[in-house]
Amino acid sequence: MRSTLPIRAPEKPRLSSLNGVAASAIRFRDPRIEMAHGAGGKASRRLVEGLFAPLLFAGSPQPLNDAAVLAVDTASVAITTDSFVVRPLQFPGGSIGELAVNGTLNDLAVSGARAHAITATFVLEEGLATAILEAEVRAMADALTRANVALVAGDTKVVEHGKADAMYITTTGIGRPLPGIVVDARSVRPGDKVILSGPIGDHGITILLARGDLDLEADLTSDTRSVLPLIESMAIQAAPGIRWMRDPTRGGVATSLNELARDCGLGIVLNEDAIPIRNEVRGACELLGLDPLHIANEGQFLAVIAPEYANAAVNALQLTEGGEDAVIIGEIQSEPACAVLVTTRYGGSRIVDMLVGDPLPRIC
Repeated sequence: MRSTLPIRAPEKPRLSSLNGVAASAIRFRDPRIEMAHGAGGKASRRLVEGLFAPLLFAGSPQPLNDAAVLAVDTASVAITTDSFVVRPLQFPGGSIGELAVNGTLNDLAVSGARAHAITATFVLEEGLATAILEAEVRAMADALTRANVALVAGDTKVVEHGKADAMYITTTGIGRPLPGIVVDARSVRPGDKVILSGPIGDHGITILLARGDLDLEADLTSDTRSVLPLIESMAIQAAPGIRWMRDPTRGGVATSLNELARDCGLGIVLNEDAIPIRNEVRGACELLGLDPLHIANEGQFLAVIAPEYANAAVNALQLTEGGEDAVIIGEIQSEPACAVLVTTRYGGSRIVDMLVGDPLPRIC
């Protein structure tokens, strides 16, 4: 979950209204910040909605989104920001530099926008080897070149040894909305189909294995990539039917869909057997007692599509490189309201809630 709120017609802040927020509007009562508050699940949402939103986004009726769309004169501009604190810095299939670019590009893409430029802030720890920094800058440059996006501004800070876990990167992306796409949870209707672009859990489990926290050998790599080419292909065939999109990063598919269910007030029913999961991810989750639906992804996205466009959307994804495993995994229904239900081929079912706690810290 991101803390960005969509703002259609921004106004100059009125200090009297912001400073005069009633104490009762501040619902966050946790005595201190824990790791779980940054994991993208229930604790994160409690922090954002209970403290940040009442003070910083007072009066906005919009649900939480991955990016904001601003009206600037006669143009619309999309903007998003994200910080990356992954450990280890390099892992099979990617690194923090590549992740910092792709993650921000994807937040724009699932908000229906194409990135045009990004900015970057580096927080570097004293003693960091220059070779490591150069490798991550090169990884960022390569990711920007592949996406045809320019880095236009940045900042660097250095902190004392032991204060930054080697390197943190924050990126902000600016883009323009894709024509014909309106992403809004409030437009979701019963009968809409839930589409997933590919296998889930690869990134989170890859990071876990790269740390050596699990004595398991697996041929698994992070799925970090830009999902914009997939979304653009889907939009060509199904733009009028796209209701909502999200990249299920922290908190995984379960958290993203629970946020949607709450924002639209409807139920989401998933077919467990239809959800693509690699055997390595499934096996690791079984050993650790984790639900693959809660594991982070960095190169997949969810979409809710009107039923008359769903098959065309899936076909377009499957014909695009990297989208071969795209599939319909569920449907929007009236019940259970504001909840996610997973059913199996044997007729069983279970409610899947948002992520609780922080089972995989520092995954993005």
